[in-house]
Amino acid sequence: MFFVGWVFFLFIFPFTVVLRLFGFLLTSLAAWYLGYFVAAHVPRNTVSMAALQEIGKKPVLRAPAPKRQKCGLWAPCPPGNFAYRILSGGGKRRRPKICFEDEDHMCYYDSTDHSREMMDFIRKAPEGTLLLMATHDDGSSRLNDDAKKLVEELGSKEIKNIKFRSSWVFIAAKGFKLPDNIQKEKINHCDQTKNRYKGWPAEIQIEGCIPRNLI
Repeated sequence: MFFVGWVFFLFIFPFTVVLRLFGFLLTSLAAWYLGYFVAAHVPRNTVSMAALQEIGKKPVLRAPAPKRQKCGLWAPCPPGNFAYRILSGGGKRRRPKICFEDEDHMCYYDSTDHSREMMDFIRKAPEGTLLLMATHDDGSSRLNDDAKKLVEELGSKEIKNIKFRSSWVFIAAKGFKLPDNIQKEKINHCDQTKNRYKGWPAEIQIEGCIPRNLI
């Protein structure tokens, strides 16, 4: 009985192995043929998986970089207008700056008589002149009452209110009137509890557009 069973086992075992081996070879052959078929029939410029993944992503909208305007204004001046910006001084090293039609001018005069120079400049300026002014250490002590009165006659409301190291900017017209809708003057007083710099208030500025036909 044992001998017959053992012989029967010898005949069954080889047949199972052959069947499995045949199945493995058949599967491998099918996979190879499928790969060959895909490589032969799919175009080479087929979209990659990375590209397919990109298609599924939401598009990212990016705003274009803002175009620089004259004197760094946020919006361009209408045609037929001058662009300007007046920036006061701040701290020991930040000098006043005046920009007119995109040309920057550093405002600094090494003088012992600022009042006389200012009055001479204003009086000699011809009719139809724009006057742009800014202070930096120190308009309250270096401008006498006559100079302040002359600036007041140009329309300043704050020139006589300037205190020690006050930041002050002003635009005036000689011989014509500026539009009412533009900011003509601004002041910021020195305050030890609010100063941006040690002993100095923050800079201030005014900017805008002035119609050319006024001049």
